[in-house]
Amino acid sequence: MTSQETLDQGISNVETEYLEINSKGAWPILYQHIRNECSNFTYTCNESKKPQNKNLNRYRDVLPYDHSRIVLRRGPCDYINANLIRVDRAHRQYILTQGPLENTAGHFWLMVWEQNSKAVLMLNKIIEKNHVKCYQYWPLGDSTINTMMFPDVGINVTYISKTESSDYTTRILKLTDLETKESREILHFHYTTWPDFGVPQSPTAFLRFLTDVRQSGALDQNVGPPVVHCSAGIGRSGTFCLVDTCLVLIEENGLNSVNVREILIEMRRHRMGLIQTPDQLRFSYAAIIEGAKQLPSNNVNINNEVVTNHYDVVSNISNPSNEEEDEPPPLPPPRGESLTRSMMADLTSNPITRNDELSRPPDKPLPREPSVSTEISSSPQIIANSTVITNNLHEQNSDGVVVPNDNTSDGENSSKTISPPSSPDTKNEVRHRNKEKKERLAAQVREMKRRQKESEEWQKLKRSLFKPLTIGIGAAIVGGGIIAICGYLYMRG
Repeated sequence: MTSQETLDQGISNVETEYLEINSKGAWPILYQHIRNECSNFTYTCNESKKPQNKNLNRYRDVLPYDHSRIVLRRGPCDYINANLIRVDRAHRQYILTQGPLENTAGHFWLMVWEQNSKAVLMLNKIIEKNHVKCYQYWPLGDSTINTMMFPDVGINVTYISKTESSDYTTRILKLTDLETKESREILHFHYTTWPDFGVPQSPTAFLRFLTDVRQSGALDQNVGPPVVHCSAGIGRSGTFCLVDTCLVLIEENGLNSVNVREILIEMRRHRMGLIQTPDQLRFSYAAIIEGAKQLPSNNVNINNEVVTNHYDVVSNISNPSNEEEDEPPPLPPPRGESLTRSMMADLTSNPITRNDELSRPPDKPLPREPSVSTEISSSPQIIANSTVITNNLHEQNSDGVVVPNDNTSDGENSSKTISPPSSPDTKNEVRHRNKEKKERLAAQVREMKRRQKESEEWQKLKRSLFKPLTIGIGAAIVGGGIIAICGYLYMRG
């Protein structure tokens, strides 16, 4: 069997999986299954919690793991909210980081310089839905601002040129090390039509963007890893890296070598929370399918001619142009307190209003991804004792890492003794608080039952999605993966 024949059969395999999940509307269930697996991670984020580093984090619950964080070698501190993502079998490395804050922009450029990165990939706008999502960390090149100086780290950034495309802008910037007087040109790829918590309208423009990034040499092994960021450095950034990595593996080994879910979990071991929504996971699959159809050249090769949008075909959806391209996908409920708090934690925590970056406190949480109606848990971590619910997830993110929890409301998860009230107002307040506790308890009991039911539904769906289909001899499934023996491919469903 030729490599191209293997590729063609493999594409059918991935499309079969995609269509199976799509037909059952099971993307939220698959996504939550991935989150539940990652909740067992025990990686620490101790450096991010140090008092001197807290105000260097854009969101208090998106923190870099200690074992993979980027360490700055000079400047006022060695900390930056960034992780090195390594996928050795794909010969890929990426630095994923948050959108720079005003007080971390110098650290950002110092990291680019020290890591010998050839390019910065920016996947968000400065302002989205009237909220500042990133500091303007590069010079715009207008008549007044051609150079930005960052004396705290000894780096200058100078605007050279830019090229406009329909979905992204490519800039050339020059970095100068003020200590050594050495200069270096950096590419700045700025994708401008990817909405926060959303996906591009189709894979076509996204794959063209990926093509330009690849052809620039920014992903080559002979240069430092590209610096990839959105606002938090996990959603859109994770989607980009997952698609690129999977396409590399498909090109080198055939699509039968790729298990998208396992690759995402592997990447999440380097930075928490990569890919924020079921729709981003769904788009990743569609982009991988469409990108694989453009192989077997060394790059995802999409020319300027019209290409059939496979995403619309396999999704059986239409994508009318949005009047406001920053509009997030219509997934209920609206984004609220935190990205990584579980639904049980949401029941016991106070909502925090989203503010513009200019007025936010340093430990502002990341706006929570749209909740999914099919969130499940195979083992609810809830222990009821009298009228108190101990929710261990309240102080952990979805990857099992403890995060700062400075805003715990009175009367929640507390063993403190309440003194007898001394006034009618205090009595009323205590009665009101007790009533709220009872209502929360009742809601949590209902939530436990719902989760148990959805866990059972997930088990049924999993058996349906990944059941064996015998094709010839010597085919088997191991842990949901696909093994082909004697030239036979094993298909899910």
